[in-house]
Amino acid sequence: MSAPLADRLRPQCLDDIVGQRHLLDKDKPLRKIIESGEIPNLIFYGPSGVGKTTLATYIAKKTNRTFKKLNGTTASTADIKEIFASLDTFAGLNGVLLYLDEIQYFNKKQQQTLLEYIENGKITLIASTTENPYFYVYNAILSRSTVFEFKTVEPEEIERAVRRGFEFLAEEQSVEIDVSDEVVSHIATACGGDVRKAMNAVELSALATNLVDNKKTVSIETVTELTQKSAVRYDRDGDQHYDILSAYQKSMRGSDPNAALHYLARLLEAGDLPSACRRLMVCACEDVGLAYPQLIPIVKSCVDIALQVGLPEARIPLADAVVMVCNAPKSNSAYNAINKATADVKSGKAGPIPRQLQNMHYDGEDNQNKGQFYKYPHDYPNHYVAQQYLPDSLKDRKYYEFGDNKSEQAFRQYWDKIKGETD
Repeated sequence: MSAPLADRLRPQCLDDIVGQRHLLDKDKPLRKIIESGEIPNLIFYGPSGVGKTTLATYIAKKTNRTFKKLNGTTASTADIKEIFASLDTFAGLNGVLLYLDEIQYFNKKQQQTLLEYIENGKITLIASTTENPYFYVYNAILSRSTVFEFKTVEPEEIERAVRRGFEFLAEEQSVEIDVSDEVVSHIATACGGDVRKAMNAVELSALATNLVDNKKTVSIETVTELTQKSAVRYDRDGDQHYDILSAYQKSMRGSDPNAALHYLARLLEAGDLPSACRRLMVCACEDVGLAYPQLIPIVKSCVDIALQVGLPEARIPLADAVVMVCNAPKSNSAYNAINKATADVKSGKAGPIPRQLQNMHYDGEDNQNKGQFYKYPHDYPNHYVAQQYLPDSLKDRKYYEFGDNKSEQAFRQYWDKIKGETD
């Protein structure tokens, strides 16, 4: 079985690599490091299919070092030691460049073993990860490495790779392959910024196209069928998951229904209905809150319907709720208030419950002031009476501030009047 097209079509120079112009343009530090031939330990951080392995392979060739590749999901400490042992052989004459893919799957002990072998400089490490290295990579390795972030590749850049892919296949198979600009653009857009996915789509579309008079004409219908859902880049346990959820709530908080619906669609296309529902309910309470409190049960009702009917119909009540949250007035006054109260509790600012608020207790003979002295508000005009509710140490503490929206200002005016009459 032949290697995938993405592996057969490795770039021959830095300018052949698509995307990552922020790293590889002529005036960028990473390019200058590579061209110098003196390669430090590097960590490549970014989503899959954006050129991390491609660049590491190119660097190994450029520096004339023996290239070894391990994957963090399958490699063991013994594999690292085996590479270290090869340094004393002819294969390790110019040193070894070790490419460790998915380093986040190495546990701390494995990473410490790796550290031992890269410190003397005979092994140069290039590690890649799809997760934030500052969370997953051992600090001692981080301190001896330079981190470069790879970004999702733009469709305009991927189009270059798609055209090269078809040209390579045509030459490899000794046939003519005709592709329209529409086909190229669709593949470049539908791959979700993943060059490897784009190359797979190129190869599959060529295989799925009949040969007529030594010519293949790739149709838009063929590539559309082959690239369905491939643009959804999502990992429930990775950074992308939390980035989408963050963008989803921030778009609702920012009252942008178009953006919020976009991120909702991405969550639902990935099948993550629970996260879409949970963050929607949080946003209704946190960001709309008391500005339009009636919305909270409405959103809960929409979520209940969505969970009852399931996907794909769940998108309809959720879209209703998302648009309502976006268009509703906003207030985070209650959210801020509970945060302040929680901060006091966590810092130990509490104190005894005031006597008048305690459940009725027996007064001992040593108590010179017997009785609870609780004033029942419903026994007073307007169902209100002034009394101390907070502990003595916090009796003047103020957590809640009325928001400037219509609902809360109406509450404020009502209580200003009632409490003013009783002062």
